[in-house]
Amino acid sequence: MTELATLYEAFRTLGEDPGVILAPDTAHMVAYGHRLLSQQSIPGVAIEAHADEQGVHARVRVQAGFRILQPVHLCFGLFERFGVQNVDLELTLEAGAAATFWSHCLFMRPEAARHAMDARITLEAGARLAYQEVHYHGASGGIEVLPKARVKVGEAAHYRADFGLTQGRVGRLAIDYAVEVGRAASAELTSKVYGHATDTIDICERIHLNDEGARGLIKTRVAVEDAARAHIVGATYGKAAGARGHVDCLEIVRGNALASAVPEVRVSHPQAKVTHEAAIGSVDERQIEALMARGLDPDAAVERIILGMLG
Repeated sequence: MTELATLYEAFRTLGEDPGVILAPDTAHMVAYGHRLLSQQSIPGVAIEAHADEQGVHARVRVQAGFRILQPVHLCFGLFERFGVQNVDLELTLEAGAAATFWSHCLFMRPEAARHAMDARITLEAGARLAYQEVHYHGASGGIEVLPKARVKVGEAAHYRADFGLTQGRVGRLAIDYAVEVGRAASAELTSKVYGHATDTIDICERIHLNDEGARGLIKTRVAVEDAARAHIVGATYGKAAGARGHVDCLEIVRGNALASAVPEVRVSHPQAKVTHEAAIGSVDERQIEALMARGLDPDAAVERIILGMLG
Protein backbone atom coordinates (compact mmCIF):
# COMPACT_ATOMS: atom_id res chain seq x y z
CA MET A 1 0.00 0.00 0.00
CA THR A 2 2.97 2.33 0.50
CA GLU A 3 3.40 2.51 -3.30
CA LEU A 4 -0.08 4.03 -3.47
CA ALA A 5 0.73 6.77 -0.93
CA THR A 6 1.43 9.34 -3.66
CA LEU A 7 -1.89 8.55 -5.32
CA TYR A 8 -3.73 8.86 -2.01
CA GLU A 9 -2.09 12.22 -1.40
CA ALA A 10 -3.05 13.44 -4.89
CA PHE A 11 -6.69 12.46 -4.46
CA ARG A 12 -6.92 14.14 -1.08
CA THR A 13 -5.47 17.33 -2.60
CA LEU A 14 -8.27 17.23 -5.17
CA GLY A 15 -10.91 16.69 -2.49
CA GLU A 16 -11.52 13.04 -3.41
CA ASP A 17 -11.64 10.13 -0.96
CA PRO A 18 -9.16 7.45 -2.14
CA GLY A 19 -10.74 4.95 0.23
CA VAL A 20 -13.91 5.08 -1.88
CA ILE A 21 -12.08 4.86 -5.19
CA LEU A 22 -10.01 1.83 -4.13
CA ALA A 23 -12.58 0.20 -1.87
CA PRO A 24 -12.58 -3.62 -1.50
CA ASP A 25 -15.88 -3.94 -3.38
CA THR A 26 -14.79 -1.73 -6.30
CA ALA A 27 -13.15 -2.87 -9.52
CA HIS A 28 -10.10 -0.77 -10.35
CA MET A 29 -6.73 -0.44 -12.04
CA VAL A 30 -3.92 1.94 -11.03
CA ALA A 31 -0.85 2.76 -13.15
CA TYR A 32 2.03 5.26 -12.77
CA GLY A 33 3.82 5.70 -16.04
CA HIS A 34 4.55 2.17 -17.25
CA ARG A 35 4.21 0.64 -13.78
CA LEU A 36 1.06 -1.25 -12.84
CA LEU A 37 0.51 -0.74 -9.11
CA SER A 38 -2.88 -2.28 -8.48
CA GLN A 39 -5.71 -4.11 -10.19
CA GLN A 40 -8.86 -5.64 -8.76
CA SER A 41 -11.71 -7.58 -10.34
CA ILE A 42 -15.11 -8.10 -8.76
CA PRO A 43 -18.04 -10.38 -9.66
CA GLY A 44 -19.18 -9.28 -13.12
CA VAL A 45 -16.04 -7.24 -13.94
CA ALA A 46 -12.88 -9.01 -15.08
CA ILE A 47 -9.70 -6.91 -15.31
CA GLU A 48 -6.52 -8.40 -16.80
CA ALA A 49 -3.64 -5.94 -16.99
CA HIS A 50 0.13 -5.92 -17.28
CA ALA A 51 2.84 -3.38 -17.98
CA ASP A 52 6.06 -3.48 -19.99
CA GLU A 53 8.48 -1.02 -21.58
CA GLN A 54 5.93 -0.14 -24.27
CA GLY A 55 3.16 0.77 -21.85
CA VAL A 56 0.21 -0.43 -19.80
CA HIS A 57 -2.02 -3.06 -21.41
CA ALA A 58 -5.48 -3.75 -20.02
CA ARG A 59 -8.38 -6.01 -21.00
CA VAL A 60 -11.58 -5.21 -19.13
CA ARG A 61 -14.80 -7.17 -19.56
CA VAL A 62 -18.20 -6.57 -17.94
CA GLN A 63 -20.02 -9.87 -18.13
CA ALA A 64 -23.43 -10.40 -19.73
CA GLY A 65 -26.41 -9.26 -17.69
CA PHE A 66 -24.36 -7.74 -14.85
CA ARG A 67 -25.32 -4.24 -13.74
CA ILE A 68 -22.42 -2.85 -11.77
CA LEU A 69 -23.59 -0.41 -9.08
CA GLN A 70 -20.21 1.00 -8.01
CA PRO A 71 -18.15 2.88 -10.63
CA VAL A 72 -15.14 1.06 -12.05
CA HIS A 73 -12.04 3.22 -11.50
CA LEU A 74 -9.12 3.52 -13.91
CA CYS A 75 -6.35 5.67 -12.43
CA PHE A 76 -3.48 6.89 -14.61
CA GLY A 77 -0.75 9.37 -13.82
CA LEU A 78 2.83 10.54 -13.70
CA PHE A 79 4.39 12.03 -10.59
CA GLU A 80 7.98 12.62 -11.77
CA ARG A 81 9.17 15.79 -13.52
CA PHE A 82 9.42 14.03 -16.89
CA GLY A 83 7.81 10.89 -18.27
CA VAL A 84 5.74 8.99 -20.80
CA GLN A 85 2.65 6.87 -20.34
CA ASN A 86 1.14 4.75 -23.11
CA VAL A 87 -2.12 2.95 -22.36
CA ASP A 88 -3.58 0.16 -24.50
CA LEU A 89 -7.16 -0.50 -23.39
CA GLU A 90 -9.67 -3.04 -24.65
CA LEU A 91 -13.06 -2.65 -22.97
CA THR A 92 -16.06 -4.90 -23.64
CA LEU A 93 -19.55 -4.83 -22.19
CA GLU A 94 -21.33 -8.06 -22.99
CA ALA A 95 -25.04 -8.26 -23.83
CA GLY A 96 -27.28 -6.53 -21.29
CA ALA A 97 -24.41 -5.38 -19.08
CA ALA A 98 -24.35 -1.88 -17.55
CA ALA A 99 -21.51 0.02 -15.85
CA THR A 100 -20.01 3.42 -15.18
CA PHE A 101 -16.27 3.93 -15.59
CA TRP A 102 -14.35 6.81 -14.03
CA SER A 103 -10.94 7.46 -15.55
CA HIS A 104 -8.79 9.71 -13.33
CA CYS A 105 -5.73 11.14 -15.11
CA LEU A 106 -3.33 12.86 -12.70
CA PHE A 107 -0.58 15.05 -14.15
CA MET A 108 -0.20 17.84 -11.60
CA ARG A 109 3.55 17.46 -11.00
CA PRO A 110 5.32 16.79 -14.34
CA GLU A 111 7.02 19.62 -16.20
CA ALA A 112 7.09 17.68 -19.48
CA ALA A 113 5.13 14.48 -20.06
CA ARG A 114 3.19 12.53 -22.68
CA HIS A 115 0.05 10.47 -22.04
CA ALA A 116 -1.36 8.48 -24.95
CA MET A 117 -4.47 6.26 -24.77
CA ASP A 118 -5.45 3.80 -27.50
CA ALA A 119 -8.87 2.38 -26.61
CA ARG A 120 -11.08 -0.15 -28.37
CA ILE A 121 -14.55 -0.26 -26.83
CA THR A 122 -17.34 -2.70 -27.71
CA LEU A 123 -20.90 -2.65 -26.42
CA GLU A 124 -22.89 -5.74 -27.25
CA ALA A 125 -26.71 -5.74 -27.62
CA GLY A 126 -28.53 -3.86 -24.88
CA ALA A 127 -25.39 -2.85 -22.98
CA ARG A 128 -25.03 0.56 -21.34
CA LEU A 129 -21.75 2.33 -20.62
CA ALA A 130 -21.01 5.74 -19.12
CA TYR A 131 -17.29 6.57 -19.41
CA GLN A 132 -16.12 9.69 -17.57
CA GLU A 133 -12.54 10.85 -18.10
CA VAL A 134 -11.25 13.75 -16.02
CA HIS A 135 -7.74 15.23 -16.25
CA TYR A 136 -5.98 17.14 -13.49
CA HIS A 137 -2.94 19.12 -14.68
CA GLY A 138 -0.47 21.48 -13.09
CA ALA A 139 0.72 24.88 -14.30
CA SER A 140 3.68 23.78 -16.45
CA GLY A 141 1.90 23.49 -19.80
CA GLY A 142 4.33 20.76 -20.80
CA ILE A 143 1.79 17.93 -20.88
CA GLU A 144 0.82 16.21 -24.12
CA VAL A 145 -2.47 14.25 -24.02
CA LEU A 146 -3.40 12.02 -26.97
CA PRO A 147 -6.59 10.00 -26.39
CA LYS A 148 -7.79 7.79 -29.26
CA ALA A 149 -10.90 5.60 -29.14
CA ARG A 150 -12.68 3.34 -31.59
CA VAL A 151 -16.13 2.41 -30.33
CA LYS A 152 -18.78 -0.04 -31.56
CA VAL A 153 -22.26 0.31 -30.09
CA GLY A 154 -24.43 -2.75 -30.67
CA GLU A 155 -28.18 -3.04 -31.14
CA ALA A 156 -30.23 -1.11 -28.54
CA ALA A 157 -27.05 -0.28 -26.58
CA HIS A 158 -26.16 3.14 -25.17
CA TYR A 159 -22.72 4.74 -24.92
CA ARG A 160 -21.91 8.01 -23.21
CA ALA A 161 -18.41 9.52 -22.96
CA ASP A 162 -17.58 12.66 -20.98
CA PHE A 163 -14.11 14.22 -21.23
CA GLY A 164 -13.05 17.05 -18.92
CA LEU A 165 -9.82 19.06 -18.75
CA THR A 166 -10.49 22.30 -16.91
CA GLN A 167 -7.96 22.25 -14.06
CA GLY A 168 -4.42 23.47 -14.76
CA ARG A 169 -2.74 24.05 -18.12
CA VAL A 170 -3.90 21.84 -20.97
CA GLY A 171 -0.53 21.76 -22.76
CA ARG A 172 -1.30 19.95 -26.00
CA LEU A 173 -4.53 17.98 -26.35
CA ALA A 174 -5.47 15.93 -29.43
CA ILE A 175 -8.68 13.89 -29.12
CA ASP A 176 -9.50 11.35 -31.85
CA TYR A 177 -12.79 9.48 -31.30
CA ALA A 178 -14.85 7.48 -33.81
CA VAL A 179 -18.10 5.72 -32.88
CA GLU A 180 -20.12 3.21 -34.91
CA VAL A 181 -23.77 3.11 -33.79
CA GLY A 182 -26.03 0.13 -34.53
CA ARG A 183 -29.78 -0.44 -34.77
CA ALA A 184 -31.87 1.47 -32.18
CA ALA A 185 -28.64 2.33 -30.33
CA SER A 186 -27.34 5.71 -29.20
CA ALA A 187 -24.08 7.52 -28.49
CA GLU A 188 -23.31 10.81 -26.74
CA LEU A 189 -19.90 12.50 -26.72
CA THR A 190 -19.30 15.50 -24.45
CA SER A 191 -16.01 17.41 -24.13
CA LYS A 192 -15.24 20.35 -21.82
CA VAL A 193 -11.80 21.99 -22.01
CA TYR A 194 -10.30 25.27 -20.77
CA GLY A 195 -7.10 26.43 -22.49
CA HIS A 196 -4.68 29.09 -21.20
CA ALA A 197 -1.38 30.72 -22.20
CA THR A 198 -0.05 28.80 -25.25
CA ASP A 199 -2.19 25.66 -24.87
CA THR A 200 -3.22 23.84 -28.05
CA ILE A 201 -6.54 21.99 -28.27
CA ASP A 202 -7.54 19.73 -31.17
CA ILE A 203 -10.74 17.72 -30.89
CA CYS A 204 -11.96 15.43 -33.67
CA GLU A 205 -15.07 13.38 -32.90
CA ARG A 206 -17.07 11.35 -35.41
CA ILE A 207 -20.32 9.41 -35.03
CA HIS A 208 -21.50 7.01 -37.75
CA LEU A 209 -25.23 6.26 -37.52
CA ASN A 210 -25.06 3.01 -39.44
CA ASP A 211 -28.41 1.35 -38.81
CA GLU A 212 -32.13 2.00 -38.47
CA GLY A 213 -33.08 4.20 -35.51
CA ALA A 214 -29.49 5.01 -34.50
CA ARG A 215 -29.01 8.26 -32.61
CA GLY A 216 -25.99 10.41 -31.83
CA LEU A 217 -25.02 13.66 -30.11
CA ILE A 218 -21.68 15.48 -30.09
CA LYS A 219 -21.51 18.32 -27.57
CA THR A 220 -18.35 20.41 -27.19
CA ARG A 221 -17.69 23.26 -24.77
CA VAL A 222 -14.29 24.95 -25.03
CA ALA A 223 -12.88 28.21 -23.65
CA VAL A 224 -9.49 29.66 -24.64
CA GLU A 225 -7.66 32.72 -23.37
CA ASP A 226 -4.26 34.45 -23.67
CA ALA A 227 -2.59 32.90 -26.77
CA ALA A 228 -4.26 29.49 -26.62
CA ARG A 229 -5.56 27.78 -29.77
CA ALA A 230 -8.54 25.47 -30.30
CA HIS A 231 -9.70 23.61 -33.41
CA ILE A 232 -12.85 21.50 -33.12
CA VAL A 233 -14.20 18.99 -35.64
CA GLY A 234 -17.54 17.32 -34.91
CA ALA A 235 -18.89 15.02 -37.61
CA THR A 236 -22.07 12.94 -37.77
CA TYR A 237 -23.08 10.68 -40.64
CA GLY A 238 -26.70 9.55 -41.06
CA LYS A 239 -26.72 6.32 -43.07
CA ALA A 240 -30.05 4.62 -42.30
CA ALA A 241 -33.79 5.17 -41.95
CA GLY A 242 -34.74 6.93 -38.72
CA ALA A 243 -31.17 7.86 -37.89
CA ARG A 244 -30.98 11.12 -35.92
CA GLY A 245 -27.88 13.11 -35.04
CA HIS A 246 -26.87 16.53 -33.76
CA VAL A 247 -23.56 18.41 -33.41
CA ASP A 248 -23.44 21.22 -30.83
CA CYS A 249 -20.24 23.29 -30.43
CA LEU A 250 -19.77 26.38 -28.24
CA GLU A 251 -16.40 28.15 -27.88
CA ILE A 252 -15.51 31.24 -25.88
CA VAL A 253 -12.48 33.34 -26.83
CA ARG A 254 -10.59 35.83 -24.62
CA GLY A 255 -7.46 37.90 -25.16
CA ASN A 256 -5.39 36.87 -28.18
CA ALA A 257 -6.72 33.31 -28.29
CA LEU A 258 -7.95 31.72 -31.51
CA ALA A 259 -10.79 29.22 -31.95
CA SER A 260 -12.29 27.44 -34.94
CA ALA A 261 -15.07 24.89 -35.40
CA VAL A 262 -15.88 22.57 -38.30
CA PRO A 263 -19.26 20.85 -37.82
CA GLU A 264 -19.68 18.21 -40.54
CA VAL A 265 -23.03 16.58 -41.22
CA ARG A 266 -23.60 14.06 -43.97
CA VAL A 267 -26.77 12.13 -44.79
CA SER A 268 -26.90 9.21 -47.23
CA HIS A 269 -30.45 7.98 -46.55
CA PRO A 270 -33.62 9.99 -47.31
CA GLN A 271 -35.15 9.11 -43.93
CA ALA A 272 -32.15 10.16 -41.83
CA LYS A 273 -31.73 13.59 -40.30
CA VAL A 274 -28.62 15.28 -38.90
CA THR A 275 -28.39 18.87 -37.62
CA HIS A 276 -25.64 21.10 -36.27
CA GLU A 277 -25.03 24.39 -34.50
CA ALA A 278 -21.76 26.15 -33.71
CA ALA A 279 -21.10 29.41 -31.90
CA ILE A 280 -17.75 31.12 -31.31
CA GLY A 281 -17.29 34.44 -29.55
CA SER A 282 -16.94 36.33 -26.33
CA VAL A 283 -19.04 36.07 -23.20
CA ASP A 284 -22.49 37.65 -23.46
CA GLU A 285 -22.33 41.23 -22.15
CA ARG A 286 -25.73 40.92 -20.51
CA GLN A 287 -24.51 38.01 -18.41
CA ILE A 288 -21.45 40.01 -17.36
CA GLU A 289 -23.57 43.00 -16.42
CA ALA A 290 -25.91 40.83 -14.38
CA LEU A 291 -23.03 39.44 -12.32
CA MET A 292 -21.39 42.87 -11.95
CA ALA A 293 -24.68 44.13 -10.53
CA ARG A 294 -24.20 41.51 -7.81
CA GLY A 295 -20.78 42.86 -6.90
CA LEU A 296 -18.33 40.96 -9.12
CA ASP A 297 -15.65 42.81 -11.09
CA PRO A 298 -15.58 42.22 -14.89
CA ASP A 299 -12.79 39.59 -14.87
CA ALA A 300 -14.39 37.64 -12.04
CA ALA A 301 -17.76 37.78 -13.81
CA VAL A 302 -16.31 36.38 -17.05
CA GLU A 303 -14.49 33.62 -15.16
CA ARG A 304 -17.70 32.69 -13.33
CA ILE A 305 -19.60 32.42 -16.62
CA ILE A 306 -16.90 30.29 -18.25
CA LEU A 307 -16.67 27.93 -15.31
CA GLY A 308 -20.45 27.64 -15.33
CA MET A 309 -20.36 26.61 -18.99
CA LEU A 310 -17.66 24.04 -18.27
CA GLY A 311 -19.17 22.80 -15.01
